[in-house]
Amino acid sequence: MSSSRGPLVHPRDEIMQIMQRIYRYRMTTTSGGNLSIRDDNGDIWITPARVDKGTLRRDDIVCVHGDGTVTGPHRPSSEFPFHRAIYQTRPDLGGIVHAHSVALVAFSITASVPDTRLFHKARRVCGQPGFAPYALPGSQALADSIVRSFAQGPHCVLLENHGVVVGDTGLQAAFERFETLEFTAKTIIKARMLGDVRYLNDDQLQLAQRDGSPLAEFSPGRASSAEKELRRELCAFLHRGYRNRLMISTEGSFSARVSDDAFLITPARLDRHSVVPDDVVLVRGGACESGKTPSRAAVLHQAIYRRHPDVSAIVNAYTVNATAFSVTDAPLDSRTIPESYLLLRDVQRLPYGLQFTAEDEVARRVSLEQPVALLENDGVLVCGTSVLDAFDRLEVLESTAETLINGRFVGPAAPMPDAAIDELRAAFLQET
Repeated sequence: MSSSRGPLVHPRDEIMQIMQRIYRYRMTTTSGGNLSIRDDNGDIWITPARVDKGTLRRDDIVCVHGDGTVTGPHRPSSEFPFHRAIYQTRPDLGGIVHAHSVALVAFSITASVPDTRLFHKARRVCGQPGFAPYALPGSQALADSIVRSFAQGPHCVLLENHGVVVGDTGLQAAFERFETLEFTAKTIIKARMLGDVRYLNDDQLQLAQRDGSPLAEFSPGRASSAEKELRRELCAFLHRGYRNRLMISTEGSFSARVSDDAFLITPARLDRHSVVPDDVVLVRGGACESGKTPSRAAVLHQAIYRRHPDVSAIVNAYTVNATAFSVTDAPLDSRTIPESYLLLRDVQRLPYGLQFTAEDEVARRVSLEQPVALLENDGVLVCGTSVLDAFDRLEVLESTAETLINGRFVGPAAPMPDAAIDELRAAFLQET
């Protein structure tokens, strides 16, 4: 899991920045939720009571000192009692997120928790969530209920008919757990609209946790102007993908070819929202830029680039709707509208684990003629002729998946017939 980029960032600023992300992506409401940070001296910085989350300023953040005195222009959140109780019970925690995100509230009102065995990364990042029975908001009874669950060891606890509380060593890490759990919950909800949901067993989870052989390192020397521009472009589309909810902070890899034997790829364990050009990792001749750790997908991307000289960009992503197809057996039929078929072709499905153990086999099965694959219980893989082309395909894939799911509540789908597909291919695709 990535850590906060700025260890010298003041708690006021960190709380404000994280709340802006949570509110911007509709993972809480104007009046709902609260964030806190425990300082090394025991002070607790927390969002204030009755202040609009959408316009929160750094000066609004309240500090509650160990002796109970308060510094700041507002009263601390009414939920301060459970924040303090969690910190007293769990000395390993330094940041807490409480939010009313839609998908997790949907689980909380049914007295259930999302099964994080849906994805290996969700299991690694979130663990097994706990559950706290309902109690009056702001009450000592609620604090006691939450603390009983946190005392058993989880970092994520759903509150019955209320929302979720997530804690970690710092607020950034707590946010990443929270965002990953919300994504998992959303995907489960969408997948249940498609059919039976498939979860990973212990052996499959273990397979994904094994670290691959680290790449050798090299000193790349001075970057060319073309490489610098490619780094900038990768970051721009990575940030755009995050803003458009095609990726989350803990999941997703993007790469672009630099030359026959070199490509750039996003780094491992760094918040996708904050990656900058210097963070991007150069991989050349099977070795990586010294002092950096590339995404684990680097070996897979390398195999695809080596087999397909016409592929110039690759994305691994976890978009909610397309990923919902990856955790069920429902087919993702791209023959919905001409754009979908022309960009996606026939979407294939690859068995779970192939991306970890048989990269060359994955490379054999994808190409520009078949540029999109559902990776069972591990998101999607998309190839393109450029960064823009790969991103465009990813957007169209997610739109197509959402259309197919929504269409189930409208009426029977009527995919384009073979004759229409043949006509499209003849008009727009050059056969090789």
